[in-house]
Amino acid sequence: MLADPAAASIEEIFDAAGALRSGHFLLKSGRHSHRYLEKFAVLQYPSLAVEICRRLAGALAPFSPTLVVGPTTGGVLLAFETARQLEAKLGRQVRGVFAEPMERGRRALRRGWPVSADDSIVLVDDILTTGASLFETVEAVRAAGGEPRAAAVIVDRSTQEVPLGFPLTALGRIEIESWAADACPSCAAGEPVVKPGSS
Repeated sequence: MLADPAAASIEEIFDAAGALRSGHFLLKSGRHSHRYLEKFAVLQYPSLAVEICRRLAGALAPFSPTLVVGPTTGGVLLAFETARQLEAKLGRQVRGVFAEPMERGRRALRRGWPVSADDSIVLVDDILTTGASLFETVEAVRAAGGEPRAAAVIVDRSTQEVPLGFPLTALGRIEIESWAADACPSCAAGEPVVKPGSS
């Protein structure tokens, strides 16, 4: 494990946690890849999760948040710890909540959490690929009566701009090439495909 997580890059943090995996993977998008980022391999280590959220809080503090929202599942941990880090930075209470999946690609803020137009709301997420979970979280916040001001993610591995309409910061960028199944070199070589998180 890293002697000093604060001095490490995001890629070094993922690598040290065994979270930057090699093989033949079926991604959530349906595409195939030789590499996969397993965020929960990082988030299982409190020292690494705290360091990541310290950086997320640093990126979001200029927006003076009162509420941090993350999409389940990884966003639950990130929202809580980022809010805790922001409380220390801002010297006041900051809440951390999460947006849960509903039907047809929607998310919602449930559990009676109060949200208002007066809240300064920021979003956190783990890996940015297409931005789908962030877009769903934006809609959940708006449906609850709020408006996001900014977002921050741990890793940006998107291949095109994700137009949220407000500032988006990534702590790091890790390039991961992917292919459609019919163009995948590993499939052509007859290598079995693994769906991450299925075991």
